[in-house]
Amino acid sequence: MIIAIGSDHAGLPLKRALSAALDAAGHIVLDAGTNGEESVDYPDFAHEVSAKVVSGEARFGVLVCGSGIGMSIAANRHAAIRAVNLHNSTEARLTRAHNDANIACFGARTLGVEVALDALAAFLATEFEGGRHQGRIDKLSPDTALA
Repeated sequence: MIIAIGSDHAGLPLKRALSAALDAAGHIVLDAGTNGEESVDYPDFAHEVSAKVVSGEARFGVLVCGSGIGMSIAANRHAAIRAVNLHNSTEARLTRAHNDANIACFGARTLGVEVALDALAAFLATEFEGGRHQGRIDKLSPDTALA
């Protein structure tokens, strides 16, 4: 599976751990940066990863910042992106099964590496259930957005 990953400076250590785990599991990892510790703006990386998911270049995206909140807000500005800030594997399973989420966001300052690894594994292993959930996803499309 091809997975795009990105982080800001605060998320870099967790991004490296998640990226290594993805690589070890046999996934192709498209690293959108950052790769240095200097301060950078999280929306730049959220937009890059989101673009790769929207275009189909990557099946899923992974974003990491200090809290995961900024990344999820920035990613969700893109049509067809359903980014979620994950805190555990239960949320990861439910958001894939019920919401067909396609970008997993993590807070490097709010969660440990093992919890993030477990949540990411659950996220990637869970299929969207469709059925009654599909109609709800359809209501998220740009043409049904509220003014």
